[in-house]
Amino acid sequence: MKKISIKEWAEEDRPREKMMLKGVSALSDSELLAILIGSGNDKESAVELCKRILQKAGNNLNKLGRFSVNDLVTNFRGIGPAKAITIIAALELGRRRKSEGAVNRKKITSSDDAYAVFYPVLVDLNHEETWALLLDRSNKVVATLQVSRGGISGTVVDIRLILREAISHYASSIVLGHNHPSGNCTPSAQDTAISKKLKEAARWMDISLLDHIIVCGETYYSFADNGMI
Repeated sequence: MKKISIKEWAEEDRPREKMMLKGVSALSDSELLAILIGSGNDKESAVELCKRILQKAGNNLNKLGRFSVNDLVTNFRGIGPAKAITIIAALELGRRRKSEGAVNRKKITSSDDAYAVFYPVLVDLNHEETWALLLDRSNKVVATLQVSRGGISGTVVDIRLILREAISHYASSIVLGHNHPSGNCTPSAQDTAISKKLKEAARWMDISLLDHIIVCGETYYSFADNGMI
């Protein structure tokens, strides 16, 4: 079948023109991606190519956010390094925007509140990272701290670093959070040991460990909710 170029489409159906006429909310995810990459390949228009990219990600932008440059270049003809980098950069901007919105909801009254802050920071990562929320007496976030960055199966947490930052920000409590790239929310022995060690060390400084959240994509595990803290 002969490829039909986007330029041959009705003007109101072309992504850029459609956005100008109807607004950005009228565009599908594939049309938005097509604007980013500009062109497809010799058999697919940019929109068709982007539909296939999204299908590979299960039509889930969070899963697409986990694709690397190599994933895109290797699996999709017509996507070179420049286009792949453009897609990944756009998704990262979206993640950061969402992260800023989450941090603005600063009062932590439940595990759901903590998860809402950690989610945009951790959900798309293919490696483990550990972060800490430092809270004042009203349970409002006074600082967000990246504690460690590790590999696929683990990361090393420095308890002294967390406590030093907590003291310098006059924090009254801490919420720890990290991700499991595997999607398995079951706490490891190391996760449990870190929680116990931080709780005991913080107690000597009149600082409470309120919770430890494990982010596993669209769900999470709360140590507090499960009686582990």
